[in-house]
Amino acid sequence: MSENYVPEPILEVRNLQKWFGGLHALDDISLSIARGESIGLVGDNGAGKSTLLKTISGVHEPSSGSIALQGVTVSLDSPAAARRHGVETVYQDLALIGRFTIAENFFLGRELRSFGILRKKHMRTETDDALARLDVRVPFANRKVSKMSGGQRQAVAIARGAYWGRSLLLLDEPTAALGVRESAEVLRLLGGLKERGLTTILVTHNIDHLWSVCDRILVLRRGRLVADVKKSEVTPGEVVGHITGATEAAISIDATHLGTHTHRSVS
Repeated sequence: MSENYVPEPILEVRNLQKWFGGLHALDDISLSIARGESIGLVGDNGAGKSTLLKTISGVHEPSSGSIALQGVTVSLDSPAAARRHGVETVYQDLALIGRFTIAENFFLGRELRSFGILRKKHMRTETDDALARLDVRVPFANRKVSKMSGGQRQAVAIARGAYWGRSLLLLDEPTAALGVRESAEVLRLLGGLKERGLTTILVTHNIDHLWSVCDRILVLRRGRLVADVKKSEVTPGEVVGHITGATEAAISIDATHLGTHTHRSVS
């Protein structure tokens, strides 16, 4: 393979704007994500992270701008439309139904039928196979979700997203409500998805979690994309500086000083 090889972009966001009345939630966001990348999306509260995720996942329609998947501009005007294009989302609330089994949740809204009859055995087998392939350590597919721990439920939600998300898997704070041990298991699962080449975007406030599973980091601040960096080229402190605005403030001060010194040397 040529050293100049550039992976195919699976997602391209171009000049995305989102207004909620007088609130400018997303301000001219443009980015490109290659197939197989593991992206961390960070920013302070109100920075626009969830809005960007919900726009890509079809919950919010953009006020202007465009979204392309695999080089084709698409209209993601609903979550169903996003799912048809292979975009799956795992939110903090999981969207799992406790009284249903793992298999029933896996195929919720996508039930397999033959002549109108549910193919329950096939769905259970397919779910068990998917869990085994992804190395998801949860009970068998016929177990009720209500009988599982929070970490196991999150693992099921992520596995379901990975199963159906042929293009892109979006994760909004998947470890936010979990303990240390359960968080570690979810991060192990995300690391496995990365090794399988699945493209993911992870929203998190936890810098340690960001560093453990992501290759590249996008930082939003006040609705704008202020940094797009490879993890290998920055430190956690520098990322925090972008989140708080300290990095941009320092650059502005340096530029001002440089301009002053330049002016004095010319004169």
